Amino acid sequence: MSPAKTPPEILDIDGQEVRVTSPDRVVFPEPGLTKLDLVRYYLSVADGALRGAGGRPMVLKRFSKGLDQEPFFQKRVPENHPAFIDTATLRYASGTSAEETVIRDAAGLAWVVNLGCLDLNPHPVRAEDLDHPDELRVDLDPMPGVDWSQIVDVAFIARDVLADHGLTGWPKTSGSRGLHILVRIRPEWEYADVRLAAETLAREVENRAPGLATARWWKEERGESVFVDFNQNAKDRTVASAYSIRALPDARVSTPLTWDEVRDRRPEEFTVLTVPERFRAIGDPHAGIDDSAGSLDALLALATELGPAEKPPRGSDGSGRRASTMPLIEVARTKTKPEALDALEAWKTRHPRASAALHPADVMVDGMRGSSSLWYRVRVNLQHIPDAERPAQEELIADYDPWAGRTAS
Repeated sequence: MSPAKTPPEILDIDGQEVRVTSPDRVVFPEPGLTKLDLVRYYLSVADGALRGAGGRPMVLKRFSKGLDQEPFFQKRVPENHPAFIDTATLRYASGTSAEETVIRDAAGLAWVVNLGCLDLNPHPVRAEDLDHPDELRVDLDPMPGVDWSQIVDVAFIARDVLADHGLTGWPKTSGSRGLHILVRIRPEWEYADVRLAAETLAREVENRAPGLATARWWKEERGESVFVDFNQNAKDRTVASAYSIRALPDARVSTPLTWDEVRDRRPEEFTVLTVPERFRAIGDPHAGIDDSAGSLDALLALATELGPAEKPPRGSDGSGRRASTMPLIEVARTKTKPEALDALEAWKTRHPRASAALHPADVMVDGMRGSSSLWYRVRVNLQHIPDAERPAQEELIADYDPWAGRTAS
């Protein structure tokens, strides 16, 4: 006989009733955190979490099948949402639109966590003005082989570039390996201008720190550097906001820092178990972020000075697709990351001499956004293997099609 299902927990949050289903279900086995524990975590840091995500339309990233399964991305707000959940209708370049969730209070935080959301993924706009971002996002994404000290060095260079152009950067751990720097801006520019400003910032950071940082969009061209990911400012992109729980075994949290902390603290220090006490002790290091909105004029002037970014060459097959400057082979396309890693190991077993010559950044296992969830692509850059010893492109070890069985709507 299966055990009786745990009855829901009804929480009164500032006069709003929130129903938490399966409150005793363990979400993070390693620290033993239940669903109700995660709700209580967000309530304990609600002021900071709402500063990052409140009042913004968000994509719901739902881990409804557990931590070890791929999340489901839901743009549209659930039909039976409570009255305290606001909405905003976003229109995308593809011509589609979605009425998305907007939370404005602690009850909203608890409600989205009950849906199976771990991290909060808001757009960089307010619900009251969906066409003009008020936040530029700097995502410092380290390539394999890059250590924390290099990420920190790049972060301080990015801070200096921002300051030189009249802007203030607010750092936080990404909750994984990298750092985010948030920049409040006046909502006077459209998405294309914000993305151009972010790309210009990335190019200037690379100019000041060649070899340490890169603005190259194509992953195989970055080497062992920190990618200043400007494309997180595209209209359809979201990033995990401040105080978001990340789907790592230790329940790590994307945590705001002061600049004095950036060099000495480490991402693994900040978890669901440690951040509430930090919040009680020092408050939110980003408490002043909304008072720091600046102008993009100086960065956009620098964009004109630098000229257009270099574009990759196009292939000669008539497809119009870019031609990589690197000797790439594709190994697999899979539904899950474990399957991708298994396929990579199978390839390495087939080609032991080649795999021994690879550098960390030569192996690329990328999560690719499908229609509602991630799928994974495995590629290998053979640049460090002598021409005569490079394995040829073979039939894919796995060839998952994320669009199979779907029809255009």
